[in-house]
Amino acid sequence: MLTTLWVKSLTRRPGLLAATVGGVALSVALLASIGGFLSTSKATMTERSISRVAVDWQIESQHGSDPRLILEALADDPAIVAHETVTIADTSGLAATSGGTSQVTGRGVVLGLADSYGATFPGTLRDLVGAKSGVLLAQQTAANLRASVGDTVEIGRAGLSAVPVRVDGIVDLPQADSLFQTVGAPVGAQPQAPPDNVVLLSASTWHQIFDPLAATRPDLIHTQVHVRLDHHVPTDPSAAYVSITGHARNVEVRLAGAGLVGDNLGATLGSARSDALYAQVLFLFLGLPGAVLAGLLTSVIASSASSRRRREQALMRTRGATVATLVRLASIEASLVAVLGGVIGVGVASLTSRVAFHSWSLGATPRASIVWAGGAVAIGALISALVIARPARRDARELTVVSSRRTIGVASPTRWRRYGLDLILIGGAGLVFWITGQNGYALVLAPEGVSTISVSYWAFAGPAMLWSGLGLLTWRIVESSLRRCGPWLSRLIRARTGPIGDAIASSIQQQRRTMARAATLGALAVAFAVSTAIFNSTYRHQAEVDAVLSNGADVTVTESPGSTARPADATAIAQIHGVRHVEPIQHRFAYVGADLQDLYGVVPGSIVAAGRLQDAYVQGGPVRQLVGLLSERPDGVLVSAETVKDFQLRPGDLVNLRLQDGRTKAFTTIPFHYIGVAKEFPTAPHDSFLIANASYVARMTGSDAVGAFLVDTGGKNITEVAGSARRLLGAHAAVDDLASSRQIVGSSLTAVDLSGLTRIELSDALALAAAATALTLWLGLAERRRSFAILRALGATPRQLRGFVWAEMVLVVTSALSFGALTGYALSELLVRVLTGVFDPPPAGLSIPVAYLAATAFVIIAATSIASQLTVRDARRAPIASIRAL
Repeated sequence: MLTTLWVKSLTRRPGLLAATVGGVALSVALLASIGGFLSTSKATMTERSISRVAVDWQIESQHGSDPRLILEALADDPAIVAHETVTIADTSGLAATSGGTSQVTGRGVVLGLADSYGATFPGTLRDLVGAKSGVLLAQQTAANLRASVGDTVEIGRAGLSAVPVRVDGIVDLPQADSLFQTVGAPVGAQPQAPPDNVVLLSASTWHQIFDPLAATRPDLIHTQVHVRLDHHVPTDPSAAYVSITGHARNVEVRLAGAGLVGDNLGATLGSARSDALYAQVLFLFLGLPGAVLAGLLTSVIASSASSRRRREQALMRTRGATVATLVRLASIEASLVAVLGGVIGVGVASLTSRVAFHSWSLGATPRASIVWAGGAVAIGALISALVIARPARRDARELTVVSSRRTIGVASPTRWRRYGLDLILIGGAGLVFWITGQNGYALVLAPEGVSTISVSYWAFAGPAMLWSGLGLLTWRIVESSLRRCGPWLSRLIRARTGPIGDAIASSIQQQRRTMARAATLGALAVAFAVSTAIFNSTYRHQAEVDAVLSNGADVTVTESPGSTARPADATAIAQIHGVRHVEPIQHRFAYVGADLQDLYGVVPGSIVAAGRLQDAYVQGGPVRQLVGLLSERPDGVLVSAETVKDFQLRPGDLVNLRLQDGRTKAFTTIPFHYIGVAKEFPTAPHDSFLIANASYVARMTGSDAVGAFLVDTGGKNITEVAGSARRLLGAHAAVDDLASSRQIVGSSLTAVDLSGLTRIELSDALALAAAATALTLWLGLAERRRSFAILRALGATPRQLRGFVWAEMVLVVTSALSFGALTGYALSELLVRVLTGVFDPPPAGLSIPVAYLAATAFVIIAATSIASQLTVRDARRAPIASIRAL
């Protein structure tokens, strides 16, 4: 009997039950979807990190040890897929004669490689001209010697005669930085620059030339074993790092001092760990607010039926139901909502994952999918228990039958308003923001020399308190305004509804808490949509800026050192189909005192547009203004902040730089004047560099040689233009394109495509914003059928009832949009500041997605209009029928 009554009570409110299930499902779907993104992102970081490493380990034999000991130690290791022995010799210099002139270089390195080396380690060698084996010159070495295929190069040997060899081909060494690393260098040591002169020989040729040198100067000979692993590592970069580095240390222990492991793969995964933690940070910053908001929405939906549920409990208690029975039935209802919401939520999350990430799975592995789906369902069950079972249990234990049937009571004062909790939270957010700003907003902590890294979760308190504090402040302002502005509200409503306007205004004032709740929830939803959209838009814009900063332009042509390329050579590149503009840049080296720095000679009138320079790249004014000073004062120079500090420079100070004269090749002193600070520049190093007027540099040094050409394609056909440039220039220049740079740039999360997360976040934010305003407004109005019935009985016309409903809609929507927009913008500023580590360089300002924000406002207004229209239609029912439906 009691169960039948309970089932009937559920069937009488199917819409409310469905809305509650939908709220739980939305929470589950959002958490599971973003969890899937987090797992997939970490797996993507691990995969990309591994793909960038050509040689996983370089095991260097120590002097006095037999290299065969290394091979024996690796023989039984199942994780090692392949290995090759590489012999290395230091040469005293190289010489070549070409075109009637002789060129001589300084010290260099000669490698002895097996013919199978390139196939074993793809990516270490890139064939440019000639044969793929034999005597090969590195691209820069060929440019230094002005040598080509068929020319003879003499390889110097310390204390022995030089040996002539015939060049068979020219190659590029994309992995030169790791290939020529100092194996065994201490942590934090400055990395050694790769040698300018490199010759590659077959293993047999190398031994013929350098075995005599090994007998007299063994210190100039080195042997390494290069290793490729099977890459069966965990998908999380941190776990993969621990696995790989532990394996490397195990090999070193087995070698017992016979060799040291240069762990290239471990080093790359180590840098990816911080990116993985930033992905985790984004999950918390961008995902949890949506889940919390969905939980609050579910709570509002469930609590809207609290008075009806209490009346049903009272009826069941008159039929003999005990407290235990009522609690049991409420728990069954909560379980039903949790199960239905969990199943629907996981299904929606899987569908979302399919659309966003092209996979039905909610993680990179089956285990990750189960964990995230199970965790999201558990959170959904908790929400269901908190919003359904807990209030029902409290009412069943604390309320009597008589008090359960009361529909009118005196609202208890809100303690948070009395103690100013909203202002305390906002002040606390400002304090946390100030404290975290003292360490440069460093969320990911990686102490030097320590293998573990961590996240400073303290920084999360700032945005959380600001979001909560501004939400409560919205409640305070809306409720206080409705309470204190009764006469003004009456005049405004009376103008549309006539004499009944005073009664409508009085009703609105009595329901001010319900309206404040709807406005607050709507404002929080709008704030979530605004902050998410602005952050994602700023992120996408800054990711492109980062890629352009690293690559230089859509396509960048870098000339080899010693090249004689001139600005006029840009004409040939400009003839390539798809090229809009070619910008020549000088690249020299200048001594600032005893400090050798990169100097870039630019054309002030065109470099800002060609290099897509941002205001954040300079300090002291807009970038166009500072670069423009190079035109007004040709001897001006922009220097780094570090140089300004080290040399105590002030604007206008004379800075004497020593540059190499293009005629005499000797370093000569050239006067410049300090005019500003440059923090970033395309293709430049991150520490110290100089920017000067190219025409002044050319006039003072007697050379207008170009170091690089920035090629603008308008963002179209980048790969095709790069390919055409490589075919045109051959081995005499390196060509890099923006499409490749986007894949390999490693500044925080810009190596990860957030388009999937963006679609998830923005779609959920739009749905939450619409539901939070329309649904809460509709529920509040629907629960007042008795008031509508009384007004109809007193003679209110449909037009007057429509005015009543639309008045509340305008108040709620206006409050939600205005306060939500302000809160969202404030949160966006805070998020971008706190997440500074995600951006390199930091953005000059926020990127506002106007179209999405306009769509959000349109959807909210449309949804609330539909809810209001449905309420108006319900209010037109006959008074007796409305009362019977209660």
